[in-house]
Amino acid sequence: MGGTEDSALRERVSGRAVVITGASSGIGEALANRLGDAGAKVLLVARSADKLEALRQGIEARGGEAFVYPGDLSNAEDTQRLISRVLSDHGQVDVLVNNAGMSIRRSVEKSYDRVHDFERTLSLNFLGALRLIMGFLPGMRAQKQGHILNVSTIGVQVHAPRYGAYIASKAALDAFSRVLGVEALKDGIKVTTIYMSLVNTPMMKSTTIYDAFPMLTPDQAADLIVNGIIHQPKRVATSFGNLFELAYGVAPNAIDRVLNVAYQLYPESGDKKDQHEPVTRDAARLQRVFKAVTRRARRKGAGRGQ
Repeated sequence: MGGTEDSALRERVSGRAVVITGASSGIGEALANRLGDAGAKVLLVARSADKLEALRQGIEARGGEAFVYPGDLSNAEDTQRLISRVLSDHGQVDVLVNNAGMSIRRSVEKSYDRVHDFERTLSLNFLGALRLIMGFLPGMRAQKQGHILNVSTIGVQVHAPRYGAYIASKAALDAFSRVLGVEALKDGIKVTTIYMSLVNTPMMKSTTIYDAFPMLTPDQAADLIVNGIIHQPKRVATSFGNLFELAYGVAPNAIDRVLNVAYQLYPESGDKKDQHEPVTRDAARLQRVFKAVTRRARRKGAGRGQ
């Protein structure tokens, strides 16, 4: 980020209580460090108390202010306890970043007897975020200002096969966010959805399909959220996601056929052939198509904020 953006971020968050879920690693950790350096009171939420404590110490060593709130957001009682602690300690929350989430890669065909996969993703990705919103929203409305940022996924735009449970849980949060944005408009509450692209982590290396898609570093992913905090748009998305969403609106049947090809070419998670095996000629061709679309989207420079 440049000096102007740093100043804009500091103006938004300095001295304000910002809750970040999933803060112990990856995107959440990168964002916490960024906001801590910008003067926010960073409220760190994740299951791992040790990792959060190490992050807190790092932020404070650089002159920032951070607080640790370990908890399991998929558990209703634990989440309510966390909300009560935060409000008792700080009185109010100014910015809530619902970043925590879990993903399951499994086709519908392999999920006939695994409805619990859908329950698990909904319990964290939707209900966990929803409970936090419900806990902190009354205070935001009372002070006539507040910002809620929900980290969704590019999969909601792309309808990626084999991610039915994950995408459904994020789509539920998206739909709720749109309704909330309308109802809370006159209360000074801003609601932003971040359609996060794939983020490059060691976990991603085990599946060759990811080679076909653009990936962000955790710092680049944090940039998208920072963009949302500064400009407070309804949506923050990548050029690739926006282009794919537009294409689906124009030619949904054609896009479905392309995605079905991808579904047929790549194996289920956990299959032996899904472990760094060289991709087939057809799969390599499909990857080139996706990469060409990505390059075109970047040249067009479709905006991140809308």
